[in-house]
Amino acid sequence: MQTTVPLVTNDAVVLGMLAAILGLVFWTAARPTGPWKKFYSYVPALLLCYLVPAILNTLGVIDGSISKLYPIARDYLLPSALVLLCIAIDFGAIARLGPKAIIMFLTGTVGIMLGAVASFEIMGVIHPETVAGETWRGMTTITGAWIGGGANQAAMKEVFEVDANVFGQFVAVDVLVANVWTAILLFMTGRAQAFDRWTGADVSAINALKTRMETFQAANARIPTLTDVMVILAVGLGVTGLSHALTGPVLGWIGSLPAEWRLQDYSLTSSFFWMVVFATTFGLLLSFTKARKLEGAGASTIGSAMLYILVATIGMQMDLNALLDRPWLFLLGLIWIAVHGGLLLLVAKLIRAPLFFLAVGSQANVGGAASAPVVASAFHPSLAPVGVLLAVLGYALGTYAAYVTGLMLRALAT
Repeated sequence: MQTTVPLVTNDAVVLGMLAAILGLVFWTAARPTGPWKKFYSYVPALLLCYLVPAILNTLGVIDGSISKLYPIARDYLLPSALVLLCIAIDFGAIARLGPKAIIMFLTGTVGIMLGAVASFEIMGVIHPETVAGETWRGMTTITGAWIGGGANQAAMKEVFEVDANVFGQFVAVDVLVANVWTAILLFMTGRAQAFDRWTGADVSAINALKTRMETFQAANARIPTLTDVMVILAVGLGVTGLSHALTGPVLGWIGSLPAEWRLQDYSLTSSFFWMVVFATTFGLLLSFTKARKLEGAGASTIGSAMLYILVATIGMQMDLNALLDRPWLFLLGLIWIAVHGGLLLLVAKLIRAPLFFLAVGSQANVGGAASAPVVASAFHPSLAPVGVLLAVLGYALGTYAAYVTGLMLRALAT
């Protein structure tokens, strides 16, 4: 991890740099001709929005670990974006996407569990010292993080009594490997059509949803006025504020319930969980009201802009220098995520699932609600809620799946 003071420590300056990066990426990606058009035919613009801040973080220009920008983007911009992206959604059309989305999500969950066992065994052959001692305990925390989220990760730390130093090492593995995998998924989104031809996927339901969204946008499109923009911001930020306001009392009430109910196993004691649930729920409810017409003034466009700022702040968390701490642990993590990805590819081919279901099903596990809608929106803004809904399911499964995996790892280690 970074041990020196970064060149830029002022978050206002860092935010300006991120805004300039995003603006430059979008400006070059919009060039109709020339080398930039050819470049972006291979490299998705969203990937650059993620990787350039990561490179700056790795080089020590900025330091995402000390910046307050990611927590702000996660807690304020993400729920606001979810509200604005949900406003125009056709919830019935999401339901009609079929069972393949759930199948791919559950495949991703199983892939994380099997990947833990496989990587442990493989590293036992390649470099036995890596999986000696308490390593298996640290692996349980990654399992919780990659199926559920931070709350599930913390639960595994307590359940399996993970040493603080071991926990810190696996947090570094979690951050780096998960971010590398996110970058791979974002890169793959630019090749969705080729992937879908390979699997023979039926993308008619996804295309129908995107078409309905675009038709609705065209029918209600208008040049937004200042009033439109202010109302859109009022709805997005207002519902976010309401979600935060409701989260406190709900957590207080849950805290008063009997401890033996172990509600933390369901992530019900996580403030982020409730914030995302409330924001998504209110956004979907608003889609049944006249607020849906705000899409004509660009509600999803503003929501997407918020998501791209979140993408840049997520990229800031990636530091390739972390490889220098315990490089063999990162090889373990890469083998682990490769098993996860390989199983997803196999099942996608067998059931003819489109890349969208693979990417979102994977990211709903590995990245959770903070990044699953980002990957989903890379296919189309109207698809972002699918990522959120699957990520919430991951919160519920995370502790149980991680616990079972922990038992398997303990058996292997002993």
